[in-house]
Amino acid sequence: MAHIKLPEFEQMSPSIQEKARPILEKTGSLGEIFKLIAIDEKVYFATDYMVQKYLLDQTHLPYEIKEAIALLISKENNCKMCVDVHKNIAKMLGLSEEKIEEILKGVESMNNDSKDKALLNFCIRASKKDNYKISKEDIDALKEMGWSDKEIVEAVAITGYFNYINTLSNVFGLGDG
Repeated sequence: MAHIKLPEFEQMSPSIQEKARPILEKTGSLGEIFKLIAIDEKVYFATDYMVQKYLLDQTHLPYEIKEAIALLISKENNCKMCVDVHKNIAKMLGLSEEKIEEILKGVESMNNDSKDKALLNFCIRASKKDNYKISKEDIDALKEMGWSDKEIVEAVAITGYFNYINTLSNVFGLGDG
């Protein structure tokens, strides 16, 4: 149960209701994170824009890598709600149950090439409080493996997004029952 009162559909602004209506029609409910960010229109629309541009749009990174980042960072941040949500999203994007469990066991357990593993380990480092210790050499090592500047920036932006959304979920006790 969330630590604060979450708005129901009728209590949301008309512009957020417009975004919520198709979700309600398709699934029959709105998730707690949707309701939480719907408390403030600016927070809602900023967050929605990040979701659209980082996660849903086709970008420089394949969906499997983006969902691996989502799962790994959410697990690192002990955000059970986000792990559960992204397990379902990963399934919708075609990842098998086995692949999802492999990701959740950690980067070294994954059956991915060393290039993918290097980027995912880099994202985990980037998610931590001491990310200021990441050096130019660390980034150059990713580039030497074939990652472009755009792909690295995107991976770090997705990492930052999950630190953000995991913080909202964890602080307000979402997904706790």
